[in-house]
Amino acid sequence: MDFWNVREYVLFRDGHICQCCKGKKKDPVLNVHHIESRKSGGDAPNNLITLCETCHKGYHNGTIKLPTKIKRGMKFKDAAFMGIMRWTFYNTLKENYEPDIPVSMTYGYLTKNTRIQHNLPKGHHIDARCISGNPGAKSDGVYYYQKKVRCHNRQIHKFNTLRKGVRKLNQSEYLVKGYRLFDKVRYQGKEYFVFGRRKTGFFDIRTLSGEKVNNGSLSIKKIAFVDTRKNYITERRTA
Repeated sequence: MDFWNVREYVLFRDGHICQCCKGKKKDPVLNVHHIESRKSGGDAPNNLITLCETCHKGYHNGTIKLPTKIKRGMKFKDAAFMGIMRWTFYNTLKENYEPDIPVSMTYGYLTKNTRIQHNLPKGHHIDARCISGNPGAKSDGVYYYQKKVRCHNRQIHKFNTLRKGVRKLNQSEYLVKGYRLFDKVRYQGKEYFVFGRRKTGFFDIRTLSGEKVNNGSLSIKKIAFVDTRKNYITERRTA
């Protein structure tokens, strides 16, 4: 793995945020800094950290000190957790589908490199084409966006307490006017999802990008039921 690929991995691991100022300097230019010198620590990811250019120059000029927690070999809990989950998922797929269907692993920096080489825009559906090994394939312009929604609202009462210690219920009825939360509906030929329900019969319907209809208050007499909610709701989009 060359240093360019390692750099992309470190930027991705750190969420493209300076690990010194956490973005407070508002410097859009990011550098990958060697915690120990390259000679002693090498180019391994555990010796690299993301710094904005302001913090990076300030550190080398002696005007900025890095947080004491930044040191070679520091642990990244989120990265470790995702690493464990990735391998569990990968091994499960191999057990269930190979040898009939080959299963392989890829990484974000490889996908980004493929996208840049083919001059493709950033997008999850574009990344999927790059991962498939067919980045140059012609798209029909249609892709599907999915979002995980909660199965239950486990907060029984609202957080704030009213007068005399009264706490209002935070959970609505399972069905309101025959609709569940996140049911798919149609309005004026376009599909939406139910994000809010009122017993008065006025609902808040939206697309998954957050587009509201009638400022979040539309009579259910104007909408038509399409499909019952799922744990993952799917929206058809055009590029």
